[in-house]
Amino acid sequence: MLKSLSVWNFALLAQVEVEFGPGLNILTGETGAGKSILIDALSAILGHRVSADSIRSGCDWLRVEAVFSLDDGQQELLPLLAEQEVECSDGELIIMRKVSGNGKSSILMNNSHVTLSFLRKIAPYLVDIHGQNENLALLREESQRQILEGGDPMLADCLADYQAVYLAWKEKRALRAKRQEQIQEIDKRLDMLRWQEKEIAEAELCEGEDEELEAEIRRLSHAERLVENAAEASDLLSEDTEEGLAVLSALARVTHALDEIARYDDGLANAQTMIEEAYISLQEASYEVRDYLDGIDADPARLDRIQTRMDVLDHLKKKYGGTIPAVLDRLSSVRRELESVDSFDMDMAQLDKDIAALYKQMKAMARALTQRRQKVGTALSEDIVRELQGLGMEKARFRIVVTPEEKYTSCGADSLAMLFSANVGEEEKPLEKIASGGELSRIALAIKSIVAARDTGGTSMVFDEIDTGIGGRTAQMVAERIAFVAHYKQVLCITHLPQIACMADEHLYIAKSVKGDATVTQVEALSADERVREIARMASGDDVTEAALANAREMLAVAQQKKATFQKNTKTKK
Repeated sequence: MLKSLSVWNFALLAQVEVEFGPGLNILTGETGAGKSILIDALSAILGHRVSADSIRSGCDWLRVEAVFSLDDGQQELLPLLAEQEVECSDGELIIMRKVSGNGKSSILMNNSHVTLSFLRKIAPYLVDIHGQNENLALLREESQRQILEGGDPMLADCLADYQAVYLAWKEKRALRAKRQEQIQEIDKRLDMLRWQEKEIAEAELCEGEDEELEAEIRRLSHAERLVENAAEASDLLSEDTEEGLAVLSALARVTHALDEIARYDDGLANAQTMIEEAYISLQEASYEVRDYLDGIDADPARLDRIQTRMDVLDHLKKKYGGTIPAVLDRLSSVRRELESVDSFDMDMAQLDKDIAALYKQMKAMARALTQRRQKVGTALSEDIVRELQGLGMEKARFRIVVTPEEKYTSCGADSLAMLFSANVGEEEKPLEKIASGGELSRIALAIKSIVAARDTGGTSMVFDEIDTGIGGRTAQMVAERIAFVAHYKQVLCITHLPQIACMADEHLYIAKSVKGDATVTQVEALSADERVREIARMASGDDVTEAALANAREMLAVAQQKKATFQKNTKTKK
């Protein structure tokens, strides 16, 4: 609830402090006194645009401050405030907005700085301004859906369930599209990957093979020299060679000589041992050299085969990383990539199944959602027609039409239209095509009346000159509807009609005067007597007679009876 509004240097408002009460707060005054300016100041607190032109002439800044008390119906606002580190432990919210002539501005919320965007975000939780612009908003399908869905918990649950499935369906479709793009990219590489796998796999590589082949190539390429040198070494070691003294034969003779010496003297025992060990070692070396010589293969055909194999290895190493381990790693990588293509195919098949299942579920839920909307729309249409009849539109027809569609959106698979006909014989047409400004105001008021009865939260409602273009019996009906709304929540209403002013719980008078060289606007709460006089002025003009005063008292008495009836009916319903 809006408790107070304080304004400094805002157009004609030099310094104004207004306190509001629960129920219906009526603002009246002569044309041009500044009633709409007060609403503009309140709009500034709700995040509406404020230009430097709004600063009072001769001043450098303007400031607007509003105090709200938060009730249980506004608990959803508390987490939003907490996110901005706005303390609100006592249930009171003070918003201050200042605009300077140099273009700078600041917004404080319980002494914490906040942004304009955040102010706009929380505004719907605080005040609902009902004026010409808001009437026009009623023509948008989005607004119409909110009206339809706001009063039926089952419909809200159906929508939430549908949106969960719809979101999952969209996510699966997006994932499939992404996978499809990836597969298309991989397809371009698939032939190359398969060729690489075939090329490397068929080579049957083994780690270290290239080193072994290089060694063998060196041996085969120099086989003639190896035979020559190995034969010479074998001959020199052999005991059977007659060319010179063979090493082993010479050592055998040395060993015999030392054996003879040892019979008489052990002074060469160590030397004897070394010679014997050398003889054994050389003998073993002789066998190894002989075997090596026998094993030398000088086959040119084998050299060619090995060189061809080596060429294959060199080609693969050059192409895939420089070493055999790198080539084998590339083979593993290629195979993993090829396997991923197969898994993609499997994933796509599963995704198709999931998408189909979600689509089937979503289709059924959308159909149920449409049917629920149609049912709720029929009931709401009947309620609105009754309200319109109570507002003097006895022949009006109003119908909410929900039509199934093939296109699925976050809202479902249907379109919504509000059809209206003001007179007998006129075809029902979409609201935006035929409703006049006055008709639209009454339709909006009818909807507000229904909404107010089902939503008793703490949001304050503002009716800005809703009475434009109406009078007589219709004015009385509008007055009763506004009072009905105010029975459920706080209402601020600017009006020129005495019928509406009579319904006030708090009557505020806005007057304009000249003080010195400046024009100022003041706001004051009217006493009972002052209120009678203001009602008389509104009904009869500035020439207030005793008859006018008596008429005003009678109007106020009738209004009190109407309000008492609202209270009685409400208690009976409870």
